[in-house]
Amino acid sequence: MAEPDEPSQEEAPGFLPIAQHGLIGDLRTCALVGSEGTIDWFCATRFDSPSVFGSLLDPGRGGSWRLGPSVPDARTSQFYFPDSTILVTRFMTERGVAEVHDFMPVLRAGDPDHRQRIVRRVTAVRGSTELTMSLAARPDYGRVHPETEATEHGVLITGGDLRLGLTASVPLDLVDGEVSAELRLDQGQEALFVLEVLAPDQPVASADEVDSDDLFARTAAFWRGWIARSTYTGRWRETVNRSALTLKLLTHEPSGAIIASPTTSLPESIGGERNWDYRYVWIRDAAFSLYALLRLGFTEEAAAFMRWLSERMAHPPEDGGSSEDLGPLRVLYDIDGHVPHESELEHLRGYRDSRPVRIGNGAVDQLQLDIYGELIDSVYLFNKYGEGISADAWSDLTRALEWLMDHWSRPDAGMWEVRDDPRHHTTSLLMSWVAIERMMRTARQRGLPGELARWADVRDEIYQRIMTEHWDDEVGAFMQARGSDTLDAGVLLMPMVKFVAPNDPRFVSTLAAVEERLVSDSLVFRYDVEASPDGLDGTEGTFSLCSFWYVEALTRVGRLEDARLALEKMFTYANHLGLYAEQIGLAGEQLGNFPQAFTHLSLISAALNLDRELG
Repeated sequence: MAEPDEPSQEEAPGFLPIAQHGLIGDLRTCALVGSEGTIDWFCATRFDSPSVFGSLLDPGRGGSWRLGPSVPDARTSQFYFPDSTILVTRFMTERGVAEVHDFMPVLRAGDPDHRQRIVRRVTAVRGSTELTMSLAARPDYGRVHPETEATEHGVLITGGDLRLGLTASVPLDLVDGEVSAELRLDQGQEALFVLEVLAPDQPVASADEVDSDDLFARTAAFWRGWIARSTYTGRWRETVNRSALTLKLLTHEPSGAIIASPTTSLPESIGGERNWDYRYVWIRDAAFSLYALLRLGFTEEAAAFMRWLSERMAHPPEDGGSSEDLGPLRVLYDIDGHVPHESELEHLRGYRDSRPVRIGNGAVDQLQLDIYGELIDSVYLFNKYGEGISADAWSDLTRALEWLMDHWSRPDAGMWEVRDDPRHHTTSLLMSWVAIERMMRTARQRGLPGELARWADVRDEIYQRIMTEHWDDEVGAFMQARGSDTLDAGVLLMPMVKFVAPNDPRFVSTLAAVEERLVSDSLVFRYDVEASPDGLDGTEGTFSLCSFWYVEALTRVGRLEDARLALEKMFTYANHLGLYAEQIGLAGEQLGNFPQAFTHLSLISAALNLDRELG
């Protein structure tokens, strides 16, 4: 398959490459910090809230917060404080070296007194450095130009329903609604800036009230204590730990929800229309995340998500949609369990002029049958390795399965959410088989009620349907859909979900066909966009989730050296901090929303399984 010809991301003034960002967060929302010291993306107070800083999508209108050297062309580097999500950006100039510590304080799990703050502490570590701070908040996706007011201790920023307080240890200047400061630091000196989301009557805090050393130490201790609970001690511990920390950053602690990504509309193809909002809970993505967290021993996060999920199953969204058409579960929800319908922000130019910029996601109105298999497989694992499911949860799952038993043979949009005519996707049937099979296993393990004989009849019917109508003798592979002449990397899941044995000749042959048609070196396309139209214009990069599935498939068929080489190659496509977007372009650039939970959870699974087989 031909690779898309993508221009370099360096060619767009005002836009940093997607990969040149680090992630910080407080288990409620996240911020992206560019390698030049600019916060390009921040939504307050939650992942799915409107952006306050959105220069990632429009440097002119979106708003940003820069803290860096006054001189141009300073050399920069970024790294995480070990075993934490505290980001260090180091600036090297001719006169000295300074570094900025960026973090959102998390002082303890389930903190009832949590305050949402971004702490930026800059220190001169060698020589002297002249620095500039400039903050231009643009709430509501850049549609609000806020008012700024000097207070006794800092600056109050108000716009729409949002109140922000900026506290600083240096004098601040206010011009046309923007806040700035010029400072020079000699070796050993530091300056502090804290932006806090304020309650309606809460005043701006004094810099004297902020003990940055204490906030830093307690936040570092929280993250180190959390990652120390991981049960993984294998070859790729540092890489796996960073992926685990990233998944944790994408959890909404108060609710237990797990989002797919903290960004919206970062393009799969520069200048194209494949730009989606991923700041929501995808049942599919969250179910796989649950699996990855359980594999690492993080049962508390799994239990919290199960509680969130139980609420969704017990209380379907009231949006006028037909549960008979779409089923008892929607493909995605916002953090509160509502359905975020899609709209466009026409005033934003989009990342490198990739439009439209979308909020919400049209996939909420799609039928995607595979979500039931991914969800029930994760519930099965949670029941096996976690706390176990409740009687009410089992009743809800049984109702969901009964709906699936009546609808599994319908055409749908598939796991890749194609915006074209529905098809009988192989992966949809595969995961429907998984849903029934795992429900039967759970019922037997726990002695739970269920019509196992009838379930088995439908399970076996799905199995025969896949084996006869979705297999192509001429190609020697399971195809993307019934009657299709194209492949889909989703079939790599077959041995992972126990549908076929890894050494089954049909799967070995399918893997060879995938390698021939969809694999480019170690990178894997999810399907051939040109040969299999999906209702959208343009091309896309290789899908990193599928690349890690490829590693796992190689592992399961016993090609361990090939698997190890492919995994090591995939590690080279991470950014400088070990983070991955959704896709990888022709020149190795990150494409799509960033970072992507799907990619990091599949990395964890691939690394753990290969590590175990290598011994």
